[in-house]
Order: sequence, then C-alpha cells, then structure tokens
Amino acid sequence: MALTALFANKLRSLLTMLGVIIGVAAVIALVSVGMGVRKGITSNFESLGANTIIIMPGASVRGPRTAGSRQTLKYSDAQAIKAKVQNIDYVSPSVSSSYLAVYGNQNWTTTVEGVTAELLKIRSLSVASGSFLSQTDLDKRNRVAVIGTTVAENLFGEENPVGKNIRIKNQPFKVIGLLESKGSSGFGNDQDDTIYIPLTTAMQRMQGIDYVRSISVQASSTNAIDQAQEDITTLLRQRHHLTGKQENDFNVRNTASIIESVNESTAMLTILLGSIAGISLLVGGIGIMNIMMVSVTERTREIGIRKALGATFSNIMMQFMIESMVIGIVGGLIGIAVGCGASYAIASTGKVQTSITWLPIVVSFSFAVAIGLFFGIYPARKAAKLDPIEALRYE
Repeated sequence: MALTALFANKLRSLLTMLGVIIGVAAVIALVSVGMGVRKGITSNFESLGANTIIIMPGASVRGPRTAGSRQTLKYSDAQAIKAKVQNIDYVSPSVSSSYLAVYGNQNWTTTVEGVTAELLKIRSLSVASGSFLSQTDLDKRNRVAVIGTTVAENLFGEENPVGKNIRIKNQPFKVIGLLESKGSSGFGNDQDDTIYIPLTTAMQRMQGIDYVRSISVQASSTNAIDQAQEDITTLLRQRHHLTGKQENDFNVRNTASIIESVNESTAMLTILLGSIAGISLLVGGIGIMNIMMVSVTERTREIGIRKALGATFSNIMMQFMIESMVIGIVGGLIGIAVGCGASYAIASTGKVQTSITWLPIVVSFSFAVAIGLFFGIYPARKAAKLDPIEALRYE
C-alpha cells in the first residue's frame, strides 16, 4: 500500500527525492574532488623522487616577502652541499620560467627548466632517445635541450626530435634527448610538458641572474634524511653568515614532511566540502517531512476507514514510515549514480583529478536512509494517532 501510494503520485515523489538526490550526489562529488586534490598534490611531490630534500630561498615564516628574499640561494651553495654534506647522493639546483619554443612553423609555450645532470637521478627520469645533459654542457653553457613527449608531439609530430634545432626565447638550441613519458602528476600538471637545459645556460644566457630558485637533494636513504637536512641547514647558515638567533634566509624541507602537511590541510578541506554538501541532505529531509505531512492531511479519510476496519497504530505507522524510507533509499541510490557520474565528468575535463572512495558513498547513503526514517516519524505518528471518528468526518 505504501509503494502504491508513492506510484500514484510519481511527480511529487520524484520532486521529494530530488533533495536527497542532490544532497548525496553533492557529498560524493565534492568529497571526490577533495580527495583528488589531495592525491594530485601528493603525487606532485612524490614525482620529485624518493628521499628528496627541497631547499627554497626565503625564510619559512608566513607573510609578504621582499624580492631580495627570493635570491638567497646560489649555485655555489649547491656545490658546497654536494662537497661537504654526507649521506647524500645527488644535488641539482634549478631555475625555471615559461618560454615560447619554435621549430619551423610550429610553436609551443612550455616550462623551460635549467638543471644539472643529476636531476635525472633525483626525479627518476628516463631518456627514450638521445642523451641527457652532461657536466660539459654546464661548464661550457651549451645551448642544448632535452624535451618531454608533450613538447615533442606539439613541435615535431611524428618526427624524431633528437639532433634538430629549436628556438627558445629566440635563441637556438639543439635537441640532444627525448624523455620517456611520465604522464600527468594527478593535479592537471603535465610532467612531459617541460624542456630541460643546462643550469648555467638558463641563468646566464636566458635569465641573466646569479641565483637559483631551488635546490633538490637526494639523501642516500630514508634514515639519513633528517641528519642530512640538519647538516644542510648548518652549512647554509655558515655560508650565509647567519649567527645566533638570526632567521634562516632559506627553507629546508623533505618531501615526506611536505606530503604530511599537505595531507593534513587537504583532509580538512575534504571534511569542509563534505559538511557543506551534507547540509543539502538535511534540507532534503525537511522536504520529505513536508510532503509526508501533506500526504497525511490528504489521506485523513482513508486513514479513518483503515482504523475503523481494524488497522492498529503500528499498521498505520509502518505504512507511512515505509513511504518516507523508500524516498530516502531510492533517492540515495539515484544520488550515488549522479554523484559518481559528476565526479567522472569533472575528472574528464583534465583540470582536476577526482578520487571516488567507498566511505563517502556509504556515509551519504546511510545518512539519506536515516533522514528518511527520522523525518518520517512525526508524520507517521500523527497519522497513526488520528481518531477514526474524526478522520471519517474529515472532508
């Protein structure tokens, strides 16, 4: 009888479910975006390589920084770290900027990163053809480049780029290597859309600077990271003539601590997004209660007849409870399908990665069923407590 009553008013039942559908779908979609952001940022740092320590210019304190605070790291600092700090395998300072690369009548704007030969090991890069940068290229400031597959596809198409000449910032560069594809980092960042050139070439011939923007260091093992990080800090303080309680003009962090910090921040973001979406579920529950109250009022005479024929309090109560719970259950199931579809649609844009997990699906569906139950109790009790004589007289 409960199901028959719902099918008798299909449009009204569907509109009542709409609040639950939107609520469940919103929870799943927004939480999947939050989880995807977390996964994307984490994979960005993981792509830097294992046991990696990142040294950035400027103090770690929050607040505005002056332009000079970004110029505190030098190439010589990286060389000193390599020579004097124990328990490290590779060191690669870097600078980067965005430039237009041109080959024939094709052009492509991409990230051009000035690095040393050791970056190949730090980031676990693989050369598909040709070779990577060498120490000779750095010493002679050679105009040579190693390109990613995305750059190769847009400039050369199917043609082998190795040995060809391209122009970057209107300067000629010879392509000496093509890297294996690493794909997307998971946060809309194409790791193959990069050109690597010698650090000295980038600093002196391209940007005209005497400082580096970051230094990547790979520790020899996970256990050696903390000690290496401490030794690097001590060495740089000595080199930068920082004494006593003077603030560091650099920031040393390892990828593990960065990932942990990011995970904490994105977890709070995911909870916030899920909570905001959960409010719409609550609104959907109020909609169920509203329609069930209308249904009780419309069917007062029917309830009176049923009670006169012997229907008990529990019979009437169960009928209306089933109606409200069916709305919650069916709305929840449709919401799951809509939410998963929305999540895949967002991911298909390539701007943000999404990650669908069972937890938000189970929690949102359980909440939808609980809302159907909770907000159906009052209308059901009201119907069950109607006096049969008064109900039969109701017009």
